[in-house]
Parts: sequence; C-alpha cells; structure tokens
Amino acid sequence: MKLIIMGPPGAGKGTHATNISQRLGVAWISTGDIFRHHKAAQTDFGKLIASYIDKGEFVPDEVTDRIVCDRLEQADAKQGFLLDGYPRNLSQAEVLRKFLTDKSTCLDAALYLEVPPEEVKQRLLHRAVVQGRADDTEEVITHRLEVFFNSTKPLLDFYAQEGSLRQIDGVGEIPEIAARISAVLDEIESKR
Repeated sequence: MKLIIMGPPGAGKGTHATNISQRLGVAWISTGDIFRHHKAAQTDFGKLIASYIDKGEFVPDEVTDRIVCDRLEQADAKQGFLLDGYPRNLSQAEVLRKFLTDKSTCLDAALYLEVPPEEVKQRLLHRAVVQGRADDTEEVITHRLEVFFNSTKPLLDFYAQEGSLRQIDGVGEIPEIAARISAVLDEIESKR
C-alpha cells in the first residue's frame, strides 16, 4: 500500500505512522528523519540541507523532491510506503503523482489526522513543558499552526479531487484514534 499521512504538528503522526507501517509491513519514510540522517552523515545532500536548515529556511522543493524520490527507489519502499512530512505543498504533490505514474502505480490514500487548532495548541504546550522545549511558546506554536493550516488546505483539496483523501478524527486517546485509522485501512484494503 502507498500512503501519505498528514496532520498538524502534535496530531500524533509519528505515533500512528509507526503502527501503520508495522501493520502493513511498509516503509515509514519521514522527510525529517531523512534530512537528519543526511546532515549527520555529512553527505552532499546533508551539506546542502544544512545550508538551509541552519539559517532557519525551508529546504527547496527540488532538493526535497529528489531526496524523497531517491528514497522511494529503495527496495523496502517498492512494496509500499507511508510518507510522513511529504508532500508539503502542491508542487511536491505533483512531483509525487508524476513519480508514481511513471512507475505505473498511484497513491492508495492520503490520511489526514484532523485535530482542531486549540487541541493541537494544548498538546504542543504540554509537550513543550514535558520535553523542556523553551522555544515552543504559545506565540511560536500559534504561528506554526497558521502556517500549517494555510499551506495544507490546497493539499487537502488536491487529494480530495483525486478521491484519495481520508480524513480521520485525531481527537481522543491513542487506542481510539488507532481504531479509526485501522477502520480506514480496512476499507482501503477491501477496495484494492
């Protein structure tokens, strides 16, 4: 199965992505993890990525697209994958669609964990206290959420038009949300 998982910061993507990838036996591909790996290994990509991240800038789409497409070529991703953190905009979504089309395949679903902004803010403020993240102030979190929701709406529309968007209520206890995700995955599997 070929999936992407989206949701605001603090929606629980990492928690649920682990469970999804284990259940389906697919590669969980996190762009953040890939960036950190290349940066730590000081690869050519890592040096390029660091030149942006260290200045607080976004890694350009062309670089991110190349890194993700290269990762999707690896053996463990050929049988299926769960992308986390990609695509982040319409340009990247188009690149992913073309990449998959060129491989005579397509995305099975775009999973979106819906969590209201106020709930997300409370989760992130709690996480900041628990993890001692002084930079996660209410002001910073509010800004991050505004950026996220503004940039994500076009992606949700894109995947809704393709018929692959699956919106999942991301509020509740982890087992409740996992059960909702499982029901959606069952539905997708039954239609394959």
